[in-house]
Amino acid sequence: MNYSFEYIDIILLAMIAGFIFLRLRGILGKKSGFEDKMPASFAHDFPSDNLKKPLKEKTFDDKEKKDFLLGAKIAYETIITSFSSGNLKSVRQLLDKKVYDQFDEAIKSRDANGQVSETTFIGINNAEIKNHENKKGFLEVTVSFVSEIISCVKDKDNKILSGDPKKIKKVFDTWTFSKNINSTNPNWLLINTEN
Repeated sequence: MNYSFEYIDIILLAMIAGFIFLRLRGILGKKSGFEDKMPASFAHDFPSDNLKKPLKEKTFDDKEKKDFLLGAKIAYETIITSFSSGNLKSVRQLLDKKVYDQFDEAIKSRDANGQVSETTFIGINNAEIKNHENKKGFLEVTVSFVSEIISCVKDKDNKILSGDPKKIKKVFDTWTFSKNINSTNPNWLLINTEN
């Protein structure tokens, strides 16, 4: 009888993962081969000299800012939960090679030491665009996130090494996303993380 509840949990988690994946793909985009028929993304809508100015000097309009932040929030939560579970394959298309290698190395080190990360993502309290600039044909947008997470790292004997599995902590992160302005690929890549 207990097995049926485990199967229901697995099916429910698979449905949630599928929903998140579809929302993420719908917001951040995917390369389909018909990009030349798609309308230009927000990166193409600004004169190049305007891209070098700070955000408060009119680089994003309200709708573009809202759309980008919605996608960035979904990417943030998805990447954090994927990293915690040790499964980067589902978010590889969202990570720059350097960031992917750093995350992958941290997961391998954790596994080699017999450590397990447990993370429950509570939600994002705030997400704000801090900087928006054009760097040699690449549009870079830096976003600061304030989120609430329950996390801990345990050893192979289930002893807590860091964190608290019963305490919600506030996390402050600053992530930078990048996109080639001249590319028809609508996807953004995470190129830097700071906390």
